[in-house]
Amino acid sequence: MSHLILYQRDYCHLCDQALAVMAEARAPDFESEWVDDSAELEARYGTRVPVLRDTRDGRELDWPFDASAVRRFLAPATRG
Repeated sequence: MSHLILYQRDYCHLCDQALAVMAEARAPDFESEWVDDSAELEARYGTRVPVLRDTRDGRELDWPFDASAVRRFLAPATRG
């Protein structure tokens, strides 16, 4: 199981863009969670998606982000 989660919505063009950015950044494997499937996630992330979260330390990267921002976000994780 990955320590990274990308929170997203169905039929979300920004989420599609985020997936492309993650690929460009060569991000490691991550889980996808759909906000639409959970009232709790809807309340927390409803207007913020897509959001990349590191479950180990709770850090989150809100959209908009680019490949450089993703690499910086992931850098602490690769040092440990």
